[in-house]
Amino acid sequence: MSDTSPADSAVIERSRQEPEVFGEIFRRHAAEIKRFVVRRLGLDGDEDVVAETFLAAFHQRGRYDLARHDARPWLYGIATNLIGRHKRTEARQLNLLARTGVDPVTEPFTPRSDERLSAQAVRRRLAAALVALPAGHRDVLLLVTWGGLSYTEAAEALGIRVGTVRSRVNRARTKIREELGGTDPTALVIEEVRHG
Repeated sequence: MSDTSPADSAVIERSRQEPEVFGEIFRRHAAEIKRFVVRRLGLDGDEDVVAETFLAAFHQRGRYDLARHDARPWLYGIATNLIGRHKRTEARQLNLLARTGVDPVTEPFTPRSDERLSAQAVRRRLAAALVALPAGHRDVLLLVTWGGLSYTEAAEALGIRVGTVRSRVNRARTKIREELGGTDPTALVIEEVRHG
């Protein structure tokens, strides 16, 4: 969105009278939402969840709070709720990564090297730690790390208080740090995003 582009809220408000205008929200945010969904569910089903996210957003646009100028937290919230329906797939992805060290999402695009092989061992432990987290803690942690949302945006996305987000992220980090023998889980998750 450029500095001269209208805020998301203005586009959504206009789309209430001119539905085709909502396509601008898709153009602005679909790629980012898709990256988040792919990281959570893998390549299978990502298109469906992204399409469902924007379809749900389109149908809910009449209830959108126009005081919120950025639609990203709202869209992430919808996507996270839809991902909740696909938790078994996410758990299978993380369990596969924990068992094999091979990330089914990034493996086809990753060249083999000694560095990648050693990173796989860390990724296996990280995946096992992520899958062991309660779903609400995992959702918050991944919205903040993989989605790049602030605590406030994650709270908005999930319809919870910022304090709850802080608490869940802290608990998730502590639990993962314990599972990884003291390694900072945030650094590993962010590193996974950069290189995964």
